[in-house]
Amino acid sequence: MLALGTSAPAFSLPDTRGNTVSLADFAPAPALLVAFICNHCPYVKHIREALSEFGKEMQALEVALVAINSNDAAHYPADSPARMAQEVKSADYTFPYLYDETQAVAKAYRAACTPDFFLFDRNRRLVYRGQFDGSRPGNGIPVTGRDLRKAVEAVLAGRAVDTDQQPSMGCNIKWKPGNEPDYF
Repeated sequence: MLALGTSAPAFSLPDTRGNTVSLADFAPAPALLVAFICNHCPYVKHIREALSEFGKEMQALEVALVAINSNDAAHYPADSPARMAQEVKSADYTFPYLYDETQAVAKAYRAACTPDFFLFDRNRRLVYRGQFDGSRPGNGIPVTGRDLRKAVEAVLAGRAVDTDQQPSMGCNIKWKPGNEPDYF
């Protein structure tokens, strides 16, 4: 996992409308949430509605949120940029959804699965990496975003984020053949 305190790795990626979005675009925000998601993963689908609402709540608090899809779209066409554009509309995502075709950004963040969340403070230092909450498909726990919400609340209040963090669980990022990271 990316170590707490690490500076946010830079990125510059296309969104679903063809615009380039970079880390620097979120400079004034008091916190930045980077979420690695995709379109087809059942774990992402499970939190999809709550993630959309969470994004709106965070934007109202001036917290920046960006989602990144790093899956190999050639082997997983449901995760293609065209399908990402459809997903933005159907999920009502109000945050940028970027495509990491080279998978370099996923590697820089040491992302492992979808969904995988990375929260950075005002200085863009990592303060949280882990799960949205304890809900999983079929476990009966309501989707609330509790774990991530607590971390954001701490950052906005100027408090330290609890370092007892549960890792994300979901589908492995679909790496291009021969492009698998060395951190597995």
